[in-house]
Amino acid sequence: MKESITTEEATKTAIVMPFFQILGYDVFNPMEFNPEFTADVGIKKGEKVDYAILSEGKPVILIECKGITQTLTKHDSQLFRYFGTTTSKFSILTNGIEYKFFTDLEETNKMDVTPFFSFNILDLRDIHIAEIAKFRKSTFDVDNITSTASELKYLSAFKSYLSTQFDLPSEKFVKFMVNEIYDGVKTKSTIEKFTPIIHKGLKQLINEQVNDKLNAALKSTDDNKSNTPIVKEEIIEEIDSSDGIVTTNEELESYAVVRVALRDEVDPERIFYRDNKSYFNIMLDDNIRKWILRVYFEKNRNFIVLNDAPKDKERTIIEFVKPLDILDSKDIIIKTTKQFL
Repeated sequence: MKESITTEEATKTAIVMPFFQILGYDVFNPMEFNPEFTADVGIKKGEKVDYAILSEGKPVILIECKGITQTLTKHDSQLFRYFGTTTSKFSILTNGIEYKFFTDLEETNKMDVTPFFSFNILDLRDIHIAEIAKFRKSTFDVDNITSTASELKYLSAFKSYLSTQFDLPSEKFVKFMVNEIYDGVKTKSTIEKFTPIIHKGLKQLINEQVNDKLNAALKSTDDNKSNTPIVKEEIIEEIDSSDGIVTTNEELESYAVVRVALRDEVDPERIFYRDNKSYFNIMLDDNIRKWILRVYFEKNRNFIVLNDAPKDKERTIIEFVKPLDILDSKDIIIKTTKQFL
């Protein structure tokens, strides 16, 4: 429903309320899930927060909602004002897609500037689900969540920092790494020389780990069909071609997933790819006339188009969030490939 929601009220009704209903709260019982909860702020009376989850008549979680098209950063101060005027230990800021969870780790009864936990509902991971589960009505425990909030907050900050450095290492980060691996004089030119090396090294490290895990998973279920790893190290490597086309890790991961999907039907060495500026092509026998599917990574959606019909007919289009999700379409990928065998 995301594309059809245009207002804050629609966001609340269509997404936010059902989300908390899934967590076990009776969103139609104001004694439990109170809308337009009054949170007086200083001399200002009658200030209202969108929802308050109540326990024994007292708020334990405050929820401030914004429209689905709005960003959340500029609204934090509004929830910040509400937090110190109630007994609530947690507050949640959401636009229905992103959820940010706050508490008072830095100073008692004063909401932290940064959330201790956040997630995007369109990109849920197992670790997110485990943390969300702590907020279910049946298992909600203030002390339990508070005891792990600090670790969660700084672990998230650490991962975010590393992710940024992996994408574009800062000069400070490069200097730190150079100090660990280079004994010579650390001049500006030395730092510039090592920046692309460290950038490449970080990506290769992650790619090798992904490759090892994929091969381990494949070998464990392969019944010793082949001694050759299906996913080769050189496959998971970002490629920058001379014509300006950059083959990304996401595209290469999609390629690896398709090889896994077809492993029982086709020798993986027969599966090839060709990158284009607008899409990523996966084909049989390196023959463009035998393309199996095309992968598209666009700003607002990712999808595959299967070569399961002539070009003048309607072909199957399947959306996905992460490349691994393509494996859910294994059956139709196999069916499409069989026509070329």
